[in-house]
Amino acid sequence: VQLQASGGGLVQPGGSLTLSCAASGGTFSSYAVGWFRQAPGKERDFVAASRRGSSATYYSNSVKGRFTISRDSAKNMVYLQMNSLRPEDTAVYYCAAKAGHPIVSTMMNGNMYDYWGQGTLVTVSS
Repeated sequence: VQLQASGGGLVQPGGSLTLSCAASGGTFSSYAVGWFRQAPGKERDFVAASRRGSSATYYSNSVKGRFTISRDSAKNMVYLQMNSLRPEDTAVYYCAAKAGHPIVSTMMNGNMYDYWGQGTLVTVSS
């Protein structure tokens, strides 16, 4: 499956942005999906994940309550709604997919994902 992330851009602190992840060659219903981000000079971090066939979602502490991961099965899309953005949210955001039913700790580990999108840059600045 090929993934393509989009929707990044420049936003002011406190603003909102929605990232999209499109899949081709497969359907998201067969995969757990995660969002990760990598800020300049830093390691890639887990942001959010969604378990397949379930409404269960998981978030890093840094984004909990501000970000929401969601799926649209009809459109075969996954979204990351980001509210109350902060300068420290500035990063390249990646969507990723993993086959099967991984446990929560696996879903938070980027090394365990099978497929990755190309990334989309989010810059939070005034």
